[in-house]
Amino acid sequence: MELLLKLFWAFFQIGLFSIGGGYAAMPLIQEQVVVQNGWMSIGEFTDLITISQMTPGPIAVNSASFIGARMAGVPGAIIATLGCILPSCVIVMLIAFLYRRYVKLHVIDDALRGLRPAVVGMIASAALSMIESSFLAATGTSVMGVDIAAVLIFLCAFLALRKWKPSPILIMCLSGLAGFVVYSVFGGV
Repeated sequence: MELLLKLFWAFFQIGLFSIGGGYAAMPLIQEQVVVQNGWMSIGEFTDLITISQMTPGPIAVNSASFIGARMAGVPGAIIATLGCILPSCVIVMLIAFLYRRYVKLHVIDDALRGLRPAVVGMIASAALSMIESSFLAATGTSVMGVDIAAVLIFLCAFLALRKWKPSPILIMCLSGLAGFVVYSVFGGV
Protein backbone atom coordinates (compact mmCIF):
# COMPACT_ATOMS: atom_id res chain seq x y z
CA MET A 1 0.00 0.00 0.00
CA GLU A 2 2.86 2.36 0.84
CA LEU A 3 4.42 1.80 -2.61
CA LEU A 4 1.09 2.57 -4.31
CA LEU A 5 0.84 5.84 -2.37
CA LYS A 6 4.43 6.74 -3.33
CA LEU A 7 3.66 5.98 -7.00
CA PHE A 8 0.50 8.07 -6.89
CA TRP A 9 2.23 11.01 -5.16
CA ALA A 10 5.29 10.94 -7.44
CA PHE A 11 3.19 10.97 -10.61
CA PHE A 12 0.66 13.41 -9.16
CA GLN A 13 3.54 15.89 -8.75
CA ILE A 14 4.70 15.19 -12.31
CA GLY A 15 1.18 15.72 -13.64
CA LEU A 16 0.77 18.88 -11.61
CA PHE A 17 4.00 20.57 -12.64
CA SER A 18 4.68 19.29 -16.17
CA ILE A 19 3.44 22.44 -17.84
CA GLY A 20 4.17 22.24 -21.54
CA GLY A 21 3.54 18.58 -22.17
CA GLY A 22 5.66 15.47 -22.49
CA TYR A 23 9.10 16.86 -23.16
CA ALA A 24 8.76 19.34 -20.33
CA ALA A 25 7.78 16.45 -18.05
CA MET A 26 10.99 14.50 -18.70
CA PRO A 27 13.18 16.28 -16.11
CA LEU A 28 10.37 15.94 -13.56
CA ILE A 29 9.99 12.24 -14.30
CA GLN A 30 13.77 11.80 -14.09
CA GLU A 31 13.90 13.59 -10.72
CA GLN A 32 11.11 11.46 -9.24
CA VAL A 33 12.00 8.11 -10.77
CA VAL A 34 15.81 8.16 -10.84
CA VAL A 35 16.93 10.65 -8.17
CA GLN A 36 14.31 10.73 -5.42
CA ASN A 37 12.90 7.19 -5.47
CA GLY A 38 15.65 5.20 -7.21
CA TRP A 39 13.15 3.12 -9.14
CA MET A 40 15.51 2.98 -12.15
CA SER A 41 18.97 4.05 -13.33
CA ILE A 42 19.61 6.89 -15.79
CA GLY A 43 20.24 4.31 -18.53
CA GLU A 44 16.92 2.62 -17.81
CA PHE A 45 15.28 6.06 -17.76
CA THR A 46 16.63 6.80 -21.24
CA ASP A 47 15.26 3.44 -22.43
CA LEU A 48 11.93 4.30 -20.80
CA ILE A 49 11.75 7.61 -22.68
CA THR A 50 12.60 5.82 -25.93
CA ILE A 51 9.85 3.26 -25.36
CA SER A 52 7.41 5.99 -24.32
CA GLN A 53 8.16 7.83 -27.57
CA MET A 54 7.47 4.72 -29.63
CA THR A 55 4.12 3.95 -28.02
CA PRO A 56 0.92 5.93 -28.57
CA GLY A 57 0.05 8.48 -25.94
CA PRO A 58 1.75 11.15 -23.87
CA ILE A 59 5.23 10.46 -22.51
CA ALA A 60 4.24 11.13 -18.90
CA VAL A 61 1.24 8.80 -19.01
CA ASN A 62 3.21 6.06 -20.76
CA SER A 63 6.02 6.46 -18.23
CA ALA A 64 3.58 6.32 -15.33
CA SER A 65 1.99 3.16 -16.69
CA PHE A 66 5.34 1.49 -17.33
CA ILE A 67 6.94 2.41 -14.00
CA GLY A 68 3.78 1.64 -12.05
CA ALA A 69 3.56 -1.80 -13.67
CA ARG A 70 7.24 -2.43 -13.06
CA MET A 71 7.04 -1.47 -9.39
CA ALA A 72 3.62 -2.85 -8.37
CA GLY A 73 2.03 -4.70 -11.28
CA VAL A 74 -1.36 -3.73 -12.72
CA PRO A 75 -2.52 -1.86 -9.58
CA GLY A 76 0.71 0.17 -9.70
CA ALA A 77 0.15 1.04 -13.36
CA ILE A 78 -3.41 2.17 -12.67
CA ILE A 79 -2.50 4.21 -9.57
CA ALA A 80 0.54 5.89 -11.19
CA THR A 81 -1.44 6.71 -14.34
CA LEU A 82 -4.32 8.16 -12.30
CA GLY A 83 -1.84 10.22 -10.30
CA CYS A 84 -0.39 11.55 -13.54
CA ILE A 85 -3.64 12.51 -15.25
CA LEU A 86 -5.72 13.73 -12.29
CA PRO A 87 -4.01 17.14 -11.95
CA SER A 88 -4.33 17.78 -15.68
CA CYS A 89 -8.03 16.99 -15.67
CA VAL A 90 -8.70 19.34 -12.76
CA ILE A 91 -6.45 22.11 -14.09
CA VAL A 92 -7.90 21.95 -17.62
CA MET A 93 -11.45 22.19 -16.31
CA LEU A 94 -10.50 25.12 -14.07
CA ILE A 95 -8.61 26.93 -16.84
CA ALA A 96 -11.45 26.37 -19.32
CA PHE A 97 -13.90 27.86 -16.85
CA LEU A 98 -11.66 30.84 -16.07
CA TYR A 99 -10.63 31.40 -19.66
CA ARG A 100 -14.22 31.52 -20.88
CA ARG A 101 -15.12 33.85 -18.06
CA TYR A 102 -12.10 36.17 -18.25
CA VAL A 103 -10.98 35.81 -21.87
CA LYS A 104 -10.45 39.56 -22.28
CA LEU A 105 -7.95 39.90 -19.40
CA HIS A 106 -4.36 40.55 -20.45
CA VAL A 107 -3.11 38.94 -17.24
CA ILE A 108 -3.84 35.52 -18.71
CA ASP A 109 -1.90 36.31 -21.90
CA ASP A 110 0.99 37.69 -19.86
CA ALA A 111 1.14 34.60 -17.66
CA LEU A 112 1.13 32.29 -20.68
CA ARG A 113 3.89 34.34 -22.35
CA GLY A 114 5.94 34.01 -19.17
CA LEU A 115 5.51 30.23 -19.06
CA ARG A 116 6.75 29.63 -22.62
CA PRO A 117 10.48 30.27 -21.95
CA ALA A 118 10.37 28.10 -18.83
CA VAL A 119 8.86 25.24 -20.83
CA VAL A 120 11.56 25.57 -23.49
CA GLY A 121 14.20 25.50 -20.74
CA MET A 122 12.71 22.33 -19.27
CA ILE A 123 12.66 20.66 -22.68
CA ALA A 124 16.28 21.69 -23.34
CA SER A 125 17.35 20.35 -19.93
CA ALA A 126 15.71 17.00 -20.63
CA ALA A 127 17.28 16.85 -24.09
CA LEU A 128 20.76 17.51 -22.71
CA SER A 129 20.34 14.80 -20.06
CA MET A 130 19.25 12.31 -22.72
CA ILE A 131 22.10 13.29 -25.04
CA GLU A 132 24.60 12.80 -22.23
CA SER A 133 23.29 9.35 -21.28
CA SER A 134 22.92 8.27 -24.92
CA PHE A 135 26.40 9.29 -26.03
CA LEU A 136 28.40 7.76 -23.19
CA ALA A 137 30.20 4.73 -24.58
CA ALA A 138 29.14 1.42 -23.12
CA THR A 139 30.71 -0.62 -25.92
CA GLY A 140 32.26 -0.06 -29.30
CA THR A 141 34.58 2.60 -30.56
CA SER A 142 34.79 5.60 -28.34
CA VAL A 143 36.78 8.79 -28.21
CA MET A 144 37.20 10.17 -24.70
CA GLY A 145 34.28 8.00 -23.50
CA VAL A 146 31.86 9.12 -26.23
CA ASP A 147 30.11 6.44 -28.29
CA ILE A 148 30.98 7.47 -31.86
CA ALA A 149 28.31 5.23 -33.42
CA ALA A 150 25.59 6.82 -31.26
CA VAL A 151 26.77 10.31 -32.20
CA LEU A 152 26.77 9.42 -35.92
CA ILE A 153 23.28 7.91 -35.75
CA PHE A 154 22.08 11.03 -33.91
CA LEU A 155 23.66 13.39 -36.45
CA CYS A 156 22.23 11.48 -39.42
CA ALA A 157 18.75 11.44 -37.85
CA PHE A 158 18.95 15.12 -36.88
CA LEU A 159 20.17 16.26 -40.31
CA ALA A 160 17.62 14.13 -42.16
CA LEU A 161 14.80 15.53 -40.02
CA ARG A 162 15.95 19.12 -40.52
CA LYS A 163 16.75 18.89 -44.24
CA TRP A 164 14.18 16.52 -45.75
CA LYS A 165 11.54 16.39 -42.98
CA PRO A 166 10.73 12.68 -43.39
CA SER A 167 8.31 10.87 -41.13
CA PRO A 168 9.70 10.58 -37.58
CA ILE A 169 8.51 6.97 -37.65
CA LEU A 170 10.80 6.31 -40.62
CA ILE A 171 13.72 7.96 -38.81
CA MET A 172 13.08 5.88 -35.69
CA CYS A 173 12.92 2.66 -37.70
CA LEU A 174 16.08 3.49 -39.64
CA SER A 175 17.90 4.52 -36.45
CA GLY A 176 16.85 1.29 -34.74
CA LEU A 177 18.07 -0.69 -37.75
CA ALA A 178 21.35 1.24 -37.77
CA GLY A 179 21.76 0.56 -34.04
CA PHE A 180 21.10 -3.14 -34.58
CA VAL A 181 23.63 -3.33 -37.40
CA VAL A 182 26.33 -1.32 -35.62
CA TYR A 183 26.00 -2.89 -32.18
CA SER A 184 24.86 -6.45 -32.92
CA VAL A 185 26.39 -7.25 -36.28
CA PHE A 186 29.61 -5.23 -36.02
CA GLY A 187 29.90 -5.30 -32.22
CA GLY A 188 29.81 -1.53 -31.82
CA VAL A 189 32.29 -0.88 -34.67
